[in-house]
Amino acid sequence: MSVLSREAEGPGDVDSAYAWFRLVLTLILGTVACVGNWSVVVVLPTLQVEFDTLRGGASLPYTCTMLGFALGGLLMGRLADKRGLVLPVLIGAVLLSAGYVLAAFTANIWQFAILSVVMGLGSAAGFAPLISDLSHWFRKRRALAVTFAASGSYLAGAVWPLVVEHFQSVYGWRATHVGIGLFAPAVMVPLALALARRPATTTYAAAEAATTAARGELGLSANTLQTVLVVAGFACCMAMSMPQVHIVAYCGDLGYGVAVGTQIIALMLGLGVVSRLASGVVADRIGAGPMLLIGSAMQAAALLLYLFFNSLSSLWVISGLFGLFQGGIVPMYAVIIRQFLPPREAGARISLVLTATVLGMACGGLISGFIYDATHSYRLAFLHGFLWNMVNLSLVGWLIIWPKWRQRRRAAMAQ
Repeated sequence: MSVLSREAEGPGDVDSAYAWFRLVLTLILGTVACVGNWSVVVVLPTLQVEFDTLRGGASLPYTCTMLGFALGGLLMGRLADKRGLVLPVLIGAVLLSAGYVLAAFTANIWQFAILSVVMGLGSAAGFAPLISDLSHWFRKRRALAVTFAASGSYLAGAVWPLVVEHFQSVYGWRATHVGIGLFAPAVMVPLALALARRPATTTYAAAEAATTAARGELGLSANTLQTVLVVAGFACCMAMSMPQVHIVAYCGDLGYGVAVGTQIIALMLGLGVVSRLASGVVADRIGAGPMLLIGSAMQAAALLLYLFFNSLSSLWVISGLFGLFQGGIVPMYAVIIRQFLPPREAGARISLVLTATVLGMACGGLISGFIYDATHSYRLAFLHGFLWNMVNLSLVGWLIIWPKWRQRRRAAMAQ
C-alpha cells in the first residue's frame, strides 16, 4: 500500500489551504521530535566532566544518537510508506520518552551512549517521514514545503539548546532529561492524530509519469541517482558536523564559556531555518540542483573562515554565516528525489539519503573529537570538514553538468 493509497477529499487537497495548515503542524511536530539531535550537544561538556572521559569519548553519545536517528529514518520511512504518518510518530514519542527518562539514571558514558541510540530512534519520527508525507501534499511549492518540513530539525536546534542549558544550570542535566521525556510525547501524540488524514490517490499516476520523464532527461537510472545522492549527502554532513557538534565545546576551550557556545549554536541553527525556507523559495524558481550547488559552495567558504578566525566576535559572525549558508542543503536531496524518483517509494528513498546525511553527522562529529584529542586543536578538524565538502561539491557539480554534456553529445551525433 503506497502513501497515496487512501482517499482524502480529492485532488483539491494538493496545494490547498489544508495542505498549508498541515505544513504548520508538521513544523511544530518536527521541532519537538528532533530534541534528541541537539540536547546532547549542550550536555557534552558536562558529560565529559561527570563521567571523566576525553573529548572523543564525550562525543560518543552524539554519534550514537545520530546512528539511532539514521536507523530510525530507514525504518520509519518505510513504515510511513505502508501505514501512513501516525504510527511512526507514535512509536517515536514512546522511544523519546523512554530514552530520556532512563538516561537520567545512567552511571557512565556507555550507558548514556546506548540510551542515546533510543533517543535518536525516537527523533527520527520528526524528520524523514514528515518530509516524505508533506511532499505529497504540494506540487507548485513542493521545494518550499519540503524545506518547511526539514526546518523542524533546525528550529529544534535553535530552541532546545537554550531550553536545555537553562534547565541544566538550574536543575541539573538529569532532571532536565526527565522533563524532556515527559514533555515530548505530550505534544507529539496529539499532533500525530491531527495528521492522520492522507492525500488522495488521483494525482499518483501523473506524478509517476512526471518522475519517469524527468529521469529520462537526466540520463541516469533510479539506483545510480540514488547512489550519487547518498554519497553526496554523507560528504556534505561530514563537513557540516564540525561546527554543529563541537562549537559549544570549542567556545569553552577558547575561554568564552559553554553558555556563549550555546547561544552561538542557537543563532547558527536559527539562521539555518531562515536559510532552509529561503532555499525552498529559490529552488522552486531555479531548481533543486543549482540551489544545492550554491549551498555547498557557500558552506565550504564558511568552513575556511573558521580556520583563520577564532575571536568571539568573529565566531558569532562566521557561525551566523555558516547557518545561512548550509541550512538549505539537506532538504534539496528530498526535492531531487521527488522530482526524479518514483513517488510510491518516496518515504524509503528519501529516508535512505537522509540516513546518509545523518551518518555523515555522526561520523564527522566523532572524528572531529578524536582529531581534537590527538592535536589539542580543532584546526585540523575544520580542514577535515572542508575536504569532505569538496567531495560533495564535485558530485553535485557533476549532476548538473552531466545532463547538459549528454544533450550536447547527442545533438552533435545527430548532425
